[in-house]
Amino acid sequence: QVRLVESGGGLGQAGGSLRLSCVIFGSIFDINALAWFRQAPGKQRELVANVTGGGIINYDDSVKGRFTIPRDNDKNTVDLQMSGLKPEDTAVYYCYARGAQDYWGQGTQVTVSS
Repeated sequence: QVRLVESGGGLGQAGGSLRLSCVIFGSIFDINALAWFRQAPGKQRELVANVTGGGIINYDDSVKGRFTIPRDNDKNTVDLQMSGLKPEDTAVYYCYARGAQDYWGQGTQVTVSS
């Protein structure tokens, strides 16, 4: 079993930065991919960034050049470093892990003011 615990988020200003952190507990050896998703009010959940077990990283076009997804295997964390924030980045952000099944964090709110 895997459990994901997120922290960070909150209120940011346009052009500013925020960092989200996700700690991975449990059977991490089964995990073959990690990702951050987000869901804005009235919209579907969408992929923001992901990193595979082989270290391949992908970003949604809307965040390329602004967000990074650093992973620390020693600390069992995957973060989302967000810079150049925009009001349209406002959403609930979810940490995700793919293993024997899909695992989700509880979500953390990010609100960006203009």
